[in-house]
Amino acid sequence: MASGSSRLVALDERGPPPTVLTDDRTLRPAPPVGDGVGTPGSGRRTMSRVYLPALAVVAVAIGLVAVGWSDHWAGSSFGGSMASLRVVLIGPLTLVILGAILVVERLRPAQRRPRFARGYRQDALYTLLNATLVAPLVVALSLSFTEVVRRDLPWVVVPRLGFVPRWAVIALLFVAMDGCNWLAHLANHRWRPLWRFHELHHSQEDMSVLTVFRTHPLIHVSYLIALVPGVILLANGTVPTALLVGYAGFVAFEHSNTDLGFGPLGRVFVSPNFHRIHHRLEGSQGVNLGFALTIWDQLARRAVFPTDETVRADTGLPGRPLAVEQAGPRARHLPVLLAQLWGPFRPLDPNGDRPSDRSRGRRPASPGEGWA
Repeated sequence: MASGSSRLVALDERGPPPTVLTDDRTLRPAPPVGDGVGTPGSGRRTMSRVYLPALAVVAVAIGLVAVGWSDHWAGSSFGGSMASLRVVLIGPLTLVILGAILVVERLRPAQRRPRFARGYRQDALYTLLNATLVAPLVVALSLSFTEVVRRDLPWVVVPRLGFVPRWAVIALLFVAMDGCNWLAHLANHRWRPLWRFHELHHSQEDMSVLTVFRTHPLIHVSYLIALVPGVILLANGTVPTALLVGYAGFVAFEHSNTDLGFGPLGRVFVSPNFHRIHHRLEGSQGVNLGFALTIWDQLARRAVFPTDETVRADTGLPGRPLAVEQAGPRARHLPVLLAQLWGPFRPLDPNGDRPSDRSRGRRPASPGEGWA
């Protein structure tokens, strides 16, 4: 039998069109046979070498960075913003939080995994990528987007409200920011061009606290909307860096391979057991979209609360439409990383390449799959 990536062509004796047995074990029409000239579908094959809608996200990113660069970041300190972001990403408090969660993962895992599983090593690469090359891009996008909103929509900025306590402003900022993140996350699951960038995050089959870093650099374009509440309330205060570190640490914790819920508070705050359902291999992944609060999912009727069965659910993408480190006899981390970063631009499969906001099947096991 050929490997899971091969295609078996089956032709009915009565002569219907041939079909192809794909990786996810479903039959689809086989591509037409011929030299591609004058045969059905030849034009589609020529035009589908690159998924063009994904280039719109690239264009938005380039346009924003160009605006910020030409305007000298509106007088903001690029270096100062970089320093603040690095405190959030890899500052001392962040490292302590990540280290503590890694220990908890070994003490109370949702699924048993080797200490250096393939997925853990791949996520470590993404952590390094985010701390070095992605951080400047995020700063550039954030400063540019903030300036565009303040310049072109000055009426959204609320004047200083002296009668509102600062703690109330910070609480409002936190809730509004979390709600905007939920909306962006929903868009990533509903709109195919964004899903193409977001599916990398869902490709992880060995969840860990470092999975929070397993993101495509350009996915940050979709989450710029979370900056809008800060622009609106800019005159009334900003979110302290310590709170941003806590928020980032909380979001990292919910990705961890830990069997932990929050009891009654799990109806308010996102726990690892709650968020794991969002990454599950079987069933819809368009649920439990919340970052820190579950209220958005409950209001949208997208909340699925954990049970004993969901706690240990397998995670990943059915059929492995994106290259993953678990698929072959060896991990091949760097080639897989490059393939994953190119993933949003790969040719479109109209039959099986759809956003994840639907029920999904189980992926087949691959020959040679292991932890090496």
